[in-house]
Amino acid sequence: MAVSCLVYRLAPKIPLCPLTPTSSTPTSPNNAPPSLPLPLPPLSPHPPLRLPLPLPLRLLHPLLRRRHRPLVRRHPHPAPCRRYFARFPPFQNSSSDLYHSFLHLTLGLADRAQSHLRRLGSRCQSDAERTAWLDCWRLYTNAALQLNRTLSRACSPLDSQTWLSAALTNLHTCRHGFAELGASPALIRPVIQYNLSDLISNLLAVNNATPATPATPGWMMTLSHQRRLLQLASSRPDLVVAQDGSGNFRTIKDALNAAATAKQSGRRGSGTFVIYVKAGAYSENLNVISGLSNLTLIGDGIGRTVITGVFADGFMATGITFRNTFGPGSQAVALLSASDRSVFYRCSFEGYQDTLCVFSQRQFYRECDVYGTIDFIFGNAAAVFQNCNIFVRRPRAGESNVITAQGRSDPNQNTGIVVQSSAIRAAPEFVPVERAVRSYLGRPWMQYSRTIFVRSYIDSIIDPAGWLPFNGNFALSTLYYAEFGNTGPGSRLSGRVRWPGYHLIARASAIKEFSVGRFIAGRTWIPSTGVPFSSGF
Repeated sequence: MAVSCLVYRLAPKIPLCPLTPTSSTPTSPNNAPPSLPLPLPPLSPHPPLRLPLPLPLRLLHPLLRRRHRPLVRRHPHPAPCRRYFARFPPFQNSSSDLYHSFLHLTLGLADRAQSHLRRLGSRCQSDAERTAWLDCWRLYTNAALQLNRTLSRACSPLDSQTWLSAALTNLHTCRHGFAELGASPALIRPVIQYNLSDLISNLLAVNNATPATPATPGWMMTLSHQRRLLQLASSRPDLVVAQDGSGNFRTIKDALNAAATAKQSGRRGSGTFVIYVKAGAYSENLNVISGLSNLTLIGDGIGRTVITGVFADGFMATGITFRNTFGPGSQAVALLSASDRSVFYRCSFEGYQDTLCVFSQRQFYRECDVYGTIDFIFGNAAAVFQNCNIFVRRPRAGESNVITAQGRSDPNQNTGIVVQSSAIRAAPEFVPVERAVRSYLGRPWMQYSRTIFVRSYIDSIIDPAGWLPFNGNFALSTLYYAEFGNTGPGSRLSGRVRWPGYHLIARASAIKEFSVGRFIAGRTWIPSTGVPFSSGF
């Protein structure tokens, strides 16, 4: 049973030959579109913005012409600069001023685009259009939330880059969702004309942050962090879920609803809300909403507490199995995570195709097991897998296996998949046929796909080429794939692909930007969870 979640309908992925296209797992028995989220926000009192025609730079404000013309021209999408600054108040003397001017402009347009999109719902003429429109409305709502978060004074440049990257991922997912569902994109064409994707891409280019927190190679958690994790597991939880009725609730969904009510009413502060889920198989469709920040789910261990199919910041799960029981014939997501600063410790993710969707923002996986066949770790988060086991399962006859399909669509997004100090092995069911099936580390789902394998054990199941093209020469010169310090029979580099975007790394210092300490700024937030980690290579 698949989790009912809007972003299952992501950009269509070309199947591995001779795999034939299959329909997505239905989200409900009758495949009806999901119901509208309630309550809907009120319509904006402003009419849709009439976009001015592009103007040459010489006609814009003199300050823009003299000082910022080079900056504007260096943007990935300079046309919106010329178009919108014709009506936008002039800014001051630095790229920082330019960034904030663009940010406020983009926020205003996002608000109007969201209101415009909501009004388009009445024009849906089929279930496919209504489902795609509803997904877009939710994605635009979340994109506006991400943009607003960057206004906080406590927001660092890395935070801004993370949230802008998430907003851009949302917009791309909306657009591709119509194609995935076979709906006409004409419905949302008026909203696309707001050029939000181009404006956010420009914001990413101007901000272009690198993590300010330096890495300390070999840093591991202290005894106090270990003690905190043990205290969290043994302390009295806020709520208990048990199928036998011995807890507060019998279902996780009811517990999540109660937690949301407690947080919204103010009865609980901003601290961690802990839900203990006793052993059992919970066949539920869960959605950890964005308002449920700092939520921790604690289970009884891998294989004992099983959830068959999160947007909340600070989400943490430990000792839980996320399982999709749908077979290898189609997309079967066990978990979709869009939670910033989320941690998964000693969890298991079990499925076949598209098992784990690391959709967006910063995510850390430690001592976890991931099972799958095709693209079973995919998405556009900044995700690090440390000390994990990645198990390749037996696919359908004639298919190949691919572990990762990273979805970075803009060169300035601070996203990617990093697999560090982990093991890539054959699942028991795959061992009898592993010599007859080709398996790969990854393929480029999007133009700037970025994946790194560092100091991991790679079994002989991986093809000597290591990596697989997605569709002909697509993205082979713009992707960033790298390997460093790996071991095992599948780690030999002599037969690897020779793409322009593939890199053989000789020194750890060359990829230090992808360490936990720098890539996801892990030292600033993982210690508070008590989960062990190494911040460097």
